Amino acid sequence: MILYQLLDFELLRVMWWVLLGVLLGGFALTDGFDMGVGALLPFVGKTDTERRIAINTIGPVWEGNQVWFILGGGAIFAAWPPLYAVSFSGFYLAMFAVLAALILRPVGFKYRSKRDSATWRSAWDWALFVGGAVPALIFGVAMGNVLQGVPFRFNEDLMIFYEGSFFGLLNPFALLAGLVSLAMLVMHGAAWLQLKTEGPVRERARMYGSVAAVVTIVAYALAGVWMASGITGYAIAGSPVTDGPSNPLLGEVARSPSWFAAYAARPWIAVAPVLGFVGAVLVFLGFRAGREVSTLLFSKLSIAGIVASVGLTMFPFILPSSLDAKSSLTVWNSSSSHQTLFVMLVMAVIFVPIILAYTAWVYKVLWGKVTEADVTENSSTVY
Repeated sequence: MILYQLLDFELLRVMWWVLLGVLLGGFALTDGFDMGVGALLPFVGKTDTERRIAINTIGPVWEGNQVWFILGGGAIFAAWPPLYAVSFSGFYLAMFAVLAALILRPVGFKYRSKRDSATWRSAWDWALFVGGAVPALIFGVAMGNVLQGVPFRFNEDLMIFYEGSFFGLLNPFALLAGLVSLAMLVMHGAAWLQLKTEGPVRERARMYGSVAAVVTIVAYALAGVWMASGITGYAIAGSPVTDGPSNPLLGEVARSPSWFAAYAARPWIAVAPVLGFVGAVLVFLGFRAGREVSTLLFSKLSIAGIVASVGLTMFPFILPSSLDAKSSLTVWNSSSSHQTLFVMLVMAVIFVPIILAYTAWVYKVLWGKVTEADVTENSSTVY
């Protein structure tokens, strides 16, 4: 009871905003290299054995990595119900495309090598490519649309009206954000392959990873310039009600000339984009030098910086509305109740460390490179 009183509503809202960022960031850092390897599969593997080597670097861990995606979706559902309602209904077709692509991945892993047919295996290789590239692209497109504002509004009874379309999501800035996402995850997947493979697969991963790192740097810089000059931001007008009820219509929101006003108000948040750029530059240099562990770590650093830069730039906004600024969802007006957030925090404190410990143990057990001998000598048991 004392802890419940110490963690007031405002603090719990901020803590769950941070935890949501951690969960989504954890998904990008772990399942991100799985998607990157899938997107690279047809290009780093020229023979069936080489492609099987690449697949088996992620085959034992992808299911555990995807837990972060499930946790992130669950956290949105339980901690931020209006955000879940708007995003999962407004982005329904985009979410369906992501889920359809992700469904191809487990089926591809299980069935690809069941038949000794070049046509059969090639078809599943391209299915795994779709399962990696499409979600990576769509997640970035979604972030690009969030930064521009999503076309939804609430009426007086808090009924949600979404007035956008699937093809409306595919606007130029959102596609650029999608390119950033795809490039950084391909870079991440290449760093993983460099660490876990040897021979031709490793060398091709280094080559494609170097290109992906350069694309990440350039596309991220272009997105930043575009945001600064052409994307309108949002700001809370007056003093925000940080400890009040979750009702978006109770506050006042105004449009601002640019999201970059946040950097004038909170200069310290510039550390996030700096880490995004510096990490990608160090990844490029790591690929050129053939460094393995440090390149993967710098790739994680770059992704963490890029993902964090979106959340920190937008704070306290979670989902702005382009139709009615007052309907915009923020940290203060779209959370669950105080008690719900507290109970969820207790559960998170118990179970997230268990998940982290188990994940660390799995990676320790499976540490080491996947070689040609591993695949050829265990052809009937590996993917």
